[in-house]
Amino acid sequence: MHQQFPRPAPRAATFVRSAKVAAIAQVFPKIISRWAQDASLPHQRTLGGRRRSPATTVHQLAASPVPEVRDR
Repeated sequence: MHQQFPRPAPRAATFVRSAKVAAIAQVFPKIISRWAQDASLPHQRTLGGRRRSPATTVHQLAASPVPEVRDR
């Protein structure tokens, strides 16, 4: 008979609050909410309605250059 080993629990994704995302990306928190509304930044809502973004996505965002905004 084969011996069965317990499976390791799946790793839970780490989510970050919008204020922390803003601090990491060095932008204003309002920009983070705009990115979330435009679907530029993936997020999930908590039961209380707060946004949380995946930590891996946030760190990728921080590594990429932020485009400059020009006057229209």
